Amino acid sequence: MSTAYDGQQYVGIDLHRRRSVIVRMTEDGRKLACVRIDNDPVALEREIVKAGVAPKVVLEATYGWYWAADVLEEAGAEVHLAHPLGVKAFSYRRVKNDERDAADLADLLRMGRLPEAWIAPPDVRELRELVRYRAKLVQQRTSCKDQLHAVLGKLGLHPKVSDLFGVGGRTWLAGQQIQGAYRIRIDSLLAHIALLDVEIDAMQAQAGRRLADHAGYREILRLKGVGPVLAAIFAAEIGDARRFRRAEQLVSWAGLTPKHHESDTKVVRGRITKQGSKLVRWAAVEAIQHADTSTSYGALRATILNRRGSDFKGVAKVAAARELLTLVYYGLRDGHIRCLDRPSAKAGA
Repeated sequence: MSTAYDGQQYVGIDLHRRRSVIVRMTEDGRKLACVRIDNDPVALEREIVKAGVAPKVVLEATYGWYWAADVLEEAGAEVHLAHPLGVKAFSYRRVKNDERDAADLADLLRMGRLPEAWIAPPDVRELRELVRYRAKLVQQRTSCKDQLHAVLGKLGLHPKVSDLFGVGGRTWLAGQQIQGAYRIRIDSLLAHIALLDVEIDAMQAQAGRRLADHAGYREILRLKGVGPVLAAIFAAEIGDARRFRRAEQLVSWAGLTPKHHESDTKVVRGRITKQGSKLVRWAAVEAIQHADTSTSYGALRATILNRRGSDFKGVAKVAAARELLTLVYYGLRDGHIRCLDRPSAKAGA
C-alpha cells in the first residue's frame, strides 16, 4: 500500500488498553496505511509524524485517552475526540474489527459528521480527578456505614440516636456489649470510616485550593443550596461553560432534558435522558433540596408541587434542577449572575 501523499491527512485511532490501531487516509477517503502499535507515547508519536504537517486525528473518548491526546497535540496534530454514544449511532456494519473502527472514525471526521466530545485541558482533568475521587470515597464511606447498620441489625440492636456516627452515636456504640466477630467487624468499619473522613476532607481541600481564584466558582457559591462541594463539582465537570452556546445546551448535556422521538405527525416525549455527567445531575438535584422559595428554582419546585401534587416530586425536582443549572451556566461563563443582584419581591415589600 503506497503512503506517499502530500495533502491533508485524516487519522483514525482505535484506542485500547494495551494496543491501538491507526488508520491514515486522504481527503477523498483513500486509505494510506493501517498499523497496530503497543500503547507507548514514543510509538504513537513515531506513527503520527508519518501523517505529515498538522494531520487531523480522531480518537474515541474511551479508557485512558488523556495520554494519547496530549502526545498527539505535542506532535502538532489537530486532535478531535469522538463521543462514544454518537459514534455508535453510525455503526451499521455486521463485521466489527479494530481496523474498520479506526477507518470509520477517520471517515466521520473527513466528512464532517463526527459527533465530538470536549477535550478538557490538563488543569480541568486534574480538578475532575480530585472531585471524582472524592465522590468515590464518599460512596465507600456510605457503604461502610450501611454495613455497620447491617451488623447491628443482625444483633437486634437499634440505636436511640439520630446519627450513629456522631458523638452521641459513638458513645452509644462503645457502650454496647458486642463480642467476637461482630465487634471485630464493627471496629474495622469504624477505622475505615475515620480514614475515609480524613481523605475526603483532604480531596476537598485540594480542590478548594485549585479553585481559589476561579471567578465562576466563587460566583456560583452565591446560589442558595450550593456549597463548596457542589460548586467544585459544577466547576470541574462543566469546565469551560463557553463551549455551550446557550444554557439549554448545558442542561441537555447534563441529561436533564426529556427524550424526544418524532416521526411524521407523532411526537413522543419520555423521561429525562440521564446522559452526561452523573455528578452534575446529582449536584443540581442535591442543591435544590436545600433551596427555599426565595430562589427562582426553589419557587419553581414549590409551584409545581402546589399545582400537581406530591406525586410529582420527581418532576418538580428535575424542573428546578434545570433552572439552577441555567444560573450555574451564567455564573461559570460570565463570572457573574446578574439576577442575584436584583432585590427580591419580599425585600421590596
